[in-house]
Amino acid sequence: MSYPSLALCIPAYNAAKYLPRLLESAMSQQIPFDEIWVYDDCSTDETGQVAAKYGAKVVRGDINRGCSYGKNALAEKTSCEWIHFHDADDLLMPNFTTIAHQWMERLDAPDTVLFAFEYRDGETNTLYSIGKFDDEALQRDPIAYTILHQINPFCGLYRRVKFLEVEGYDLDPNVLYNEDVAFHVRAARRGMTFRAEPTVSIINYQYSNSMSQANLSKCITAHICVLEKAALESHSQYHQLIAEKLWTAAGVAGSYLAWDVADKAANLAVKLGGRKGAANNSYWFRTFALINPPLALRVRELLIRFLRPQLRQESKYQPNRKN
Repeated sequence: MSYPSLALCIPAYNAAKYLPRLLESAMSQQIPFDEIWVYDDCSTDETGQVAAKYGAKVVRGDINRGCSYGKNALAEKTSCEWIHFHDADDLLMPNFTTIAHQWMERLDAPDTVLFAFEYRDGETNTLYSIGKFDDEALQRDPIAYTILHQINPFCGLYRRVKFLEVEGYDLDPNVLYNEDVAFHVRAARRGMTFRAEPTVSIINYQYSNSMSQANLSKCITAHICVLEKAALESHSQYHQLIAEKLWTAAGVAGSYLAWDVADKAANLAVKLGGRKGAANNSYWFRTFALINPPLALRVRELLIRFLRPQLRQESKYQPNRKN
């Protein structure tokens, strides 16, 4: 009896320090991976050599192109039916492949399974939270769910043929720093089906020097670009939902004083959702935002900094999940 095959695909750049931990966790699985691939994104350390030492198949890029390109390249290289992407500095629990095979072997297997995970501090191992996805909401409307929620690829198990059919990750440089949201929104819009697994089998580590932590303003700029693309390519029934996310993004951009970005998000939000798009905000803000969105954002930010300055001071130290 044959079983569905599963590949572990790891995009990596200067990851020699972390790869042994991840690869050892991969080799400690109760059911072995059929293939383990590492995309060495033109590292300047020994990433490729470390991966090869552990028996992984290594693809080395000739120039640094980023993790989205690496994921697409590995999906093309593997011959396995299913793929799981994992960040080099994260970890797999021993039960991951066992749970994955339970899904892969189902007659009604979806195209994507999102796994629960622990979210921990990379230096102290402190547990911040447990991340889980809403299975009912994913089945009911995956497009809305992927617009509303951040989904990282280390959570996902993907049917390879479907991943390739939706053209994998968007390589548009404007969505860099929010490419995971861009991919999952597009995958849902193009018909990939989603389910959620509640059993924790992954550990996601947060590091103070991670790409997202070091580029918070760029992350929100990219997110607004992703939402703009979603608005252009999605049915109008999702426009109000996108408008609500844009208002939130505009507020975040304003907190970084990135007013050009904030204004772009606010103006698009008004165009898509009118006053209803700002439904999660106060009455005065909703009213003012319809008259002059940029000024409404600036007045609100000024009031926050004057009346509740601790919100801006504390925000600098809040952990943010990697993109």
